[in-house]
Amino acid sequence: MKHNKLHNIEETGFKVPDDYFNALEDVILSDIKLKKMSSNSGFKLPEDYFNTLENAIIDKVSTKTSTKVIPLFRKRTLIYISGIAATVLLLFNLSIFENKPTFNSLDFETVENYIMNENIGSYEIAALLSEEDLLEENFIDYQVEEETVEIYILDNIDVEDIIIE
Repeated sequence: MKHNKLHNIEETGFKVPDDYFNALEDVILSDIKLKKMSSNSGFKLPEDYFNTLENAIIDKVSTKTSTKVIPLFRKRTLIYISGIAATVLLLFNLSIFENKPTFNSLDFETVENYIMNENIGSYEIAALLSEEDLLEENFIDYQVEEETVEIYILDNIDVEDIIIE
């Protein structure tokens, strides 16, 4: 339908700005004056500038100046630090700071608490003793004082355990 009315169009749809043709002559003359004035811009190039420009750039780029490279890790410093680290590691592995306890330095209370708290039975204790330690002669010759027995009874046995019902 739109194509049927194309031959009957009376307006083109384009408009000319107001006073366009009155001011057109002034615009063209001002452009001509500007072009005349801009022919002499005030900047001058040296003679044969563009002929020698390529060679000058290549000369500046191609000259390689050697720069001194300072390494971050020198071999001597690296060996020195690794030697210190190895010494400290060896010092801790040799257990110089560790005091090993001896049997004489243990208290009887410490051993008794360990046996009570760790649920060590009589078979485990017997496995630690040799046949010579379990001979009857070792138990016959052992003398226990009355005072020691009293102190043990008072410290370890409750009165309720002693009273018979």
